[in-house]
Amino acid sequence: MTLASRTIDAAELALSHEEGAGTDLSGATHRARRVPWLRAHGRSLTVALLVLLVLSPFLWLVQLAFKPAADIFEDSLLFVPTLDGFLSLLQGNFVRSFWNSLAVSTMSTVFSLLIGVPAAYALTRWKFKGRDRIALWILVTRMAPPIAFTIPFFLAYQYLGLQDTLIGLAIVYLTFNLAIVIWLMQTFFEAVPASLEEAAWIDGCGVWQAFWRVALPLTAPGLAATAVLCFIFSWNDFFYALILTRTNAITAPVAIVNFLQYEGWEWTKIAAGGTLVMFPVIVFTVLVRKYLVRGLTAGGVKD
Repeated sequence: MTLASRTIDAAELALSHEEGAGTDLSGATHRARRVPWLRAHGRSLTVALLVLLVLSPFLWLVQLAFKPAADIFEDSLLFVPTLDGFLSLLQGNFVRSFWNSLAVSTMSTVFSLLIGVPAAYALTRWKFKGRDRIALWILVTRMAPPIAFTIPFFLAYQYLGLQDTLIGLAIVYLTFNLAIVIWLMQTFFEAVPASLEEAAWIDGCGVWQAFWRVALPLTAPGLAATAVLCFIFSWNDFFYALILTRTNAITAPVAIVNFLQYEGWEWTKIAAGGTLVMFPVIVFTVLVRKYLVRGLTAGGVKD
């Protein structure tokens, strides 16, 4: 090998090393640029994926509600939307069941707040023997499984004539919503300084006026959050409505189950009914979301 050829080989080797170093440097620079982007958008992408994962069953149900019955088992997401499922619900008894759910949930929420809020205030402000035990036994009504109360309610309602009535179902929902109201509102009343009500007493207010004009307005976010939870729990109930209703007071969840018949499952009606059942809860929650967040986070930090 001549001296000239060795010189050429050495020059090519040096050039290849420089190109390799340049490639590594370019890759490192690219990675360095990519890391801040990941830091800035990684959390957003993760949250978006989690939200999509959580919402995927609801989105699947909604697209089924607008799907033609002939394409109900097709995997393709491309189809011509139709309202046949919703129209068939309007022609049947589902509308009545829907209004039954709305009426029962509203009645149960109102009754629970009317009874539970003053009870929570009394348990918070007044000291008497057995106060802690009373609050604990009220909580048991919520923690116990529904089957523990079903048979007593069933037999009592047969005797009292409350079976298959809206007021009877609202009373049943009152039993477990009352525990939610009392325990949640106790937390909110404890966050209100008692000195504010004492100042109202000095100014001439009675106990009831101090409660109505001072304590209750200061706990308005908690009141809204409690009302939302009571309404959602009543609206979503299926077990009590299935056992204690027959024809007149059937609620929407029970009516949807009736679409599962021996002749076949009416998937379009089931999907359309499920979509309609979700709608009031979503709207109600969105309207009071500000109070819901403030109410659920109130008392999380102590001064």
